[in-house]
Order: sequence, then C-alpha cells, then structure tokens
Amino acid sequence: MSSKILLTNLRTTASFCKTLHFLQRPWSPFIASQQSCAIHVDSPPSIPTLTTSYAHGISSHSLLSSTVDQCLKHTVERYPDREALVFMQDGMRKTFAQFYQDVEQTAAGLLAVGLKRGDRLGMWGPNIYEWILMQFATAKAGIILVSVNPAYQLQEAEFALRKVQCNAVVCPTQFKSQKYCEMLRQLCPEMEMASPGGIKSSRLPDLHTVIVTDSQQPGAFHLKDVMQAGSSQHLQQLQDLQKNLSCDDPINIQFTSGTTGKPKGATLTHHNIVNNAYFIGMRTGYNWRKNVRICLPVPLYHCFGSVGGGMVMAVHGTTVVFPSSGYDGHANLVAIEKEKCTFVYGTPTMFIDMLSQPDLAKIDLSSVEGGISAGSPCPPEVIRKIINIMGIKEMLIGYGTTENSPVTFCGFPIDSVERKTETLSCMHIYNLFYHTELLGYCVMLEYWKDDEKTQECITKDRWYKTGDIASLDAYGYCKIEGRIKDLIIRGGENIYPAEIEQFLHTHPKIQEAQVVGVKDERMGEEVCACIRIKTGQECTAEEIKAYCKGKIAHYKVPRYITFVQGYPLTVTGKIQKHKLREQAEKMLGL
Repeated sequence: MSSKILLTNLRTTASFCKTLHFLQRPWSPFIASQQSCAIHVDSPPSIPTLTTSYAHGISSHSLLSSTVDQCLKHTVERYPDREALVFMQDGMRKTFAQFYQDVEQTAAGLLAVGLKRGDRLGMWGPNIYEWILMQFATAKAGIILVSVNPAYQLQEAEFALRKVQCNAVVCPTQFKSQKYCEMLRQLCPEMEMASPGGIKSSRLPDLHTVIVTDSQQPGAFHLKDVMQAGSSQHLQQLQDLQKNLSCDDPINIQFTSGTTGKPKGATLTHHNIVNNAYFIGMRTGYNWRKNVRICLPVPLYHCFGSVGGGMVMAVHGTTVVFPSSGYDGHANLVAIEKEKCTFVYGTPTMFIDMLSQPDLAKIDLSSVEGGISAGSPCPPEVIRKIINIMGIKEMLIGYGTTENSPVTFCGFPIDSVERKTETLSCMHIYNLFYHTELLGYCVMLEYWKDDEKTQECITKDRWYKTGDIASLDAYGYCKIEGRIKDLIIRGGENIYPAEIEQFLHTHPKIQEAQVVGVKDERMGEEVCACIRIKTGQECTAEEIKAYCKGKIAHYKVPRYITFVQGYPLTVTGKIQKHKLREQAEKMLGL
C-alpha cells in the first residue's frame, strides 16, 4: 500500500488575501515545490511566508496506516483499566478493556446474524452507548456504518436508507417523541411476520436485519441476543477478516447537506477518520496531556462527535463523557463539574447556551483546560466570553466539512485571544511533502452512488469545493467570511451576514444574533437581523439600529429586526438559514 500525503490547500485566481471561494485539494508536486507555500504546522507559525492565496502544511508526524480496530486495540493494550466512556444519564462506565470486550462480542454477533464485510448498517438514535459500540463493532467486522440523523422523520429516513442500500438498522425503540421502531414498521410492514434477520421489504429492498437496543420487537433482534450469538467460529472468522481489511476501505457514510438540499452520503475510509482524529489530538495536545476527559454534548451521528470524540478516544486514549442522550445545556455544566472534564466540545450555539445558564457562576469549571468550538462560525464576542467567563483559556476554533473527515483548519491552544477572535483557525492537519501519493488523506471517497453530486464538489483535478468564502493571511491563518449561498446582495453591494452578526454580539443586551437576507422589490434583498435578547432584558429595534449607526456601513445596518426565542437548528446545532429566512419573511409579511 502506497504512502499518502496529508494536504488541505487553498487556491484562487485572485491576488493574495483577497476574498476567495474556498477550495480544498490534494497535494501537487508542482505546487508543493514552491517553498513559500509551505508552513510547518507542528507549532504556531511565527514568520509570514505566504505570498499567494495557496498554502500547504508540513509536519514531522507521519500519517497512520492503521484501521479503526487496530487503533482501538493498541490503545486497549496501553490503557486497559482507564475509563474510556462515561454515560451520565444511564450511569454507565466502561474501561477500555471492558469496551473492547463488548466490541469483539458485538462484531462477532453481527457476522453470526448474517451481516458481512461491505454491508451497510444504519445507526439511528441519540448519544447512547450502543451508538459508539456499533461504531467500533462495524469497523472491526468490515461493515460500513451509516450515521442516520436521529431527528429524521419517516420520509427522510426512507430516503437515507434507500440511498445507501442499508442492509441493517440498529435503533432504540424510541427516544422522546421519536418512535424509531414504529417508523420502521410503517416503512417495512413485513417486519411483523418476518423472522429476525429475514425481512423482505418492498420499500426497502436491501434491508433484511433490524436490531433494537432496548426491547424485543417482532421481526427484530434484541442487541443482547446479537452480542451472545457469536460463537468461537465467528470469533475466528472475525480474526481472519482483520488480515484482509485495508485502511483504504470505506467504513463510514455520513449524511451531509449543510443546511439545505437533499442528504448526500459522504463516504469516509479508515484512513480518513483515523488520521483526522490523530491530528486533532496532536493539535490539542492529547498526546502529551495526562487524564484527558472530554465533555461531549455534540451528536455522535455527526463527524464532530464520532471522529472528534469517538475516534480521538480510540487513537489517543482519552475518556469521553456524555452529559445526556439528547442535548441539554445545563447537563453539560453538571458533567464538567462532576466528572472533572478537562476539555469541552460544542457548536457556538451550545457554548452560548452554557454561558446563559442562570447558575453558571455556581458551577466549578476549574478542571477545564481547553475546548473546541466547531460546526459553524463562532462570533468573537462569544469566544471572549468562553475564555473570560467560563475560564476556558485554551479554546480552539475548528473548521472543516464532513467530506473532509472533518477538520481541515484548527487554531493552536496557545494562540492569542486576538488571533482566536480575528481569524477562524490555522492550517491544521498536514504532513511531510515527500509522501508521494497524490490524494489528500482527508478528502472523502465520494458521495455514495451519486456521481453527479460528487462531481459538483470535487473537480477533475481533485479540488474539493466547500462553498465557503474565505481569506488567508501570510501566516496561513484562515478567516471564513461566510457561505456563498448566505451572501446577501443588496442593491449590488455584497454583504456577509457573519460580519454583522459579530458586530451585533457586542451589544450588551443581545444573547445571540443571526442575519439573513429577505426579499425586497427595490433592492433585491434587505438585511434582517433575528435576535435573541438576554433573559431579563428589554430592547427595541430602534435601539439596535441606533447602536449600529456610525459603527458599521449604512447599507449593513439591518432594515428589519425581529426578536425570536430560538432558531431552527439541525441536530448538530447548525442554524438553518434557509428556514430562518422563510420564517422572517413570513413574520414581516414579505
């Protein structure tokens, strides 16, 4: 197997540090030979070296050629008695040795019930132990894990399962209002009369197996029965299988559509997610810190949770603490205090929620050394509050996409507050330029069975187009200006919502602000700010407009201001701007 080079690069036909359409591509020997483009990324850059809007990073750390299971097994051998997982809501704790025993039993059980290498298994549910168990059991058995959004309703679930031809689904009976088994029976009424593992469905023709984590259901296996089904023969089969698995095999399909459009199945390999987790840990210092305990409120179905949490655990031996099955801002703080967490993850919205908890001042957060904010742009004022109010000094801002496994830019823990708030992040995961295969390790294989969508975002010369607009400074630090689709064009002026949002967050009464463009007959679009006011505060639209006057350009001052209690979110905490725009237009009578 050939060695690989890690690269995440930027290219544009515009001059240096102009605003650019954000592209990411594999390494090119021609471009990499331009030494001025090389940034050594093992430590923060101190010398400005870039002269064009292109950069690649170099590192003394080689890429790993391990499978997911090899990484976990190696960590189990090093730290068998260390806690791997803590699920606060269920009171469940597993050491690495205990967890790996469950993984082996489950993987053998999956083979015993008829699943085989290359099959697709959909994991449909919230942050429960069985989710992360399936993540590693499927990897060991060579089965492709399909991360199914736990919020999907009937039609969405049918689309996803059909799209990737799922052979099996694992789910709890229900979670809150989500009745998973009931929805599966509606999609697949043949379950009622089928024997477990023998489903033949007209609407889901590839589906033959349903595994329920917490109850016995007609036509389905109970997970406990699957874990007990593996015999010595299946364990031997599992052992033999390891010799044939390759780090280049597809191992995970993550549905991604940003905040608009039909879901697409980003297909990731062992090599993708193992190395992304490896370099996340190198950047955060998990490789040298002792007793790293990560508070993980972000969902496992998303790359931030499954790679930044689950895979980082397997590669670096960290402990992952799950505050609750479903997101709960207060539960995050309780988990940090009780479990002495040293790192905390979250989207900007999650950190805003934690900052707004009324008893925040009473919570002991002294154990926290650092955190990662990712998933959407984080306003500078929020970063300052996280650092100053929550005391999380080593905050990192991550940028990436599911299609890139996911992180491609990430700051350093020791970056200055100014650097953390003025830019999104720094060149993240790179490797030595003399690794020779011309494929950046982080770029997905494809969108599963969707050549058209794959070709829309990956060009013939293998640039990945993110859809973001960004600028790059001479040190290789990147600043995201916004999404191409979110750009507001008002009377010919290009307006970036993120810029106005960042300014509005400096208003003392504003808890959170989101800016969208709404239709206007004369200007084409007008600026609308949708604002959450802090608890106990009162504010008017006129007051906010007066605050803006003279501080930002007149055409950026929102014409419309609406006050809201919350925003339409994806399950990963991203603002659904298209829905917010629709709501604003309806509220304004446009």
